[in-house]
Amino acid sequence: MRDNNYHSVKPLLDNKRPQVYIETYGCQMNVNDSEVVLSILQKAGYSLCPNIEDANLILVNTCSIRDNAEQRILGRLDVFRLEKKKRTNVKVGILGCMAERLKDELLSNPAVDIVAGPDSYRDLPRLIASLSSGEKQINTILSQEETYADISPVRMDQNGVSAYISIMRGCNNVCSYCVVPYVRGAERSRDPKSIIHEAKELFKNGYKEINLLGQNVDSYLWVDPSNPTKKVNFAQLLELVALISPKMRVRFSTSHPKDMGNGVLYTMAMYPNICNHIHLPVQSGSNAMLEKMNRKYTREGYLERVAKIHEILPDCSITTDVIAGFCSETDRDHQDTISLFKEVRFDNAFMFQYSERPNTKAARKFKDDIPPEVKTARLNEIIALQNAISLENNQKTIGQKYEVLIEGASKRSDEELMGRIPQNKACVFPAKGHKAGEYVTVRINSCTSATLIGEIIEEEHKSLLDKIL
Repeated sequence: MRDNNYHSVKPLLDNKRPQVYIETYGCQMNVNDSEVVLSILQKAGYSLCPNIEDANLILVNTCSIRDNAEQRILGRLDVFRLEKKKRTNVKVGILGCMAERLKDELLSNPAVDIVAGPDSYRDLPRLIASLSSGEKQINTILSQEETYADISPVRMDQNGVSAYISIMRGCNNVCSYCVVPYVRGAERSRDPKSIIHEAKELFKNGYKEINLLGQNVDSYLWVDPSNPTKKVNFAQLLELVALISPKMRVRFSTSHPKDMGNGVLYTMAMYPNICNHIHLPVQSGSNAMLEKMNRKYTREGYLERVAKIHEILPDCSITTDVIAGFCSETDRDHQDTISLFKEVRFDNAFMFQYSERPNTKAARKFKDDIPPEVKTARLNEIIALQNAISLENNQKTIGQKYEVLIEGASKRSDEELMGRIPQNKACVFPAKGHKAGEYVTVRINSCTSATLIGEIIEEEHKSLLDKIL
């Protein structure tokens, strides 16, 4: 029985309404922000449009983390300008991090009508309406409070199985290479009641997995404004979400090595529906580079955290981020990163060359003095090593059985399905009549460095369900 607060999280598709087309670049936070934008515009009378050619309003939710992300989006403006020449009633809005960082440059671009920063989405209906004056519109004011806690995002994904919930916004860490604090503002944590409400809403709508999002989830701390002694930290929030239903998987990202406490690990160990996967960005294996990056931990401290994770959660997978070629990185610094990768043996990694971001501390204080060819060579060495480690780690799963949540058809064939094991590894297997949203037990028969390949074990899955139910 659905309660009176039940709200559909699916898009309202109605070609009689004005049509909005939304492109999203960058991180999972941006995906969730686009869903907030759609919720706001749907209430203002718009309908989601899958094709840019049919849209009255084109919105691009942007990313500023690396220069190549910004260049891709700037290149898209030429496409939008051509679209506006074909249909004079089309309006274009640039949202998110680039809107905050490059507001004046974007506003002067002939393709752009609206510039709205990450905390300005509630103002979009007014900005759109104000275009009737013939003037371009801008709002890039950053908020000091959680901005969208009362808005139920309208989910634009196709599988209807997994969804994101933002639990906090902004970042206080000010890593020297990172633009996030400047474009998303300071940290503010969302009321846990609104998070629980959103998670329950998703579960009622058939979603089986949620991913709690924050730039640094471990620093989540909500303080009751009416009673400052009443607080909820991330470990407590994680437990509250896990208790909604044992049939709903819970994931989270991203963790910061300096803030991840044992309480989160013990909470993960207590609840089987909290997936055994932690994304723990290291960025470098060199203490000199970590200090210059302002990461506020050492190589030794990071390795201690990894050891504690394995002690409390022996089958937990760990993934990471790393930057190759940071300012004045020596070959010894690079080799420290290589040796750390060999010691930790990450299951996967997001690996990038250093890309200087204007106005960050690194851009102001340090020289970007590593030649591009050296950056590329160092990055390629890290990638080759991680690919080999990922393959070796995946080979250890062969013959093992895992519970898999089916997300949909595999990219290779409609006769195969794809899902993820609790450790967040992608798994492909013959469909055998199953569909997205189901849990199945899969035995792993082979693998690549990126994917597990297996088959459904029907009888064992039935007996497992009997035990759960």
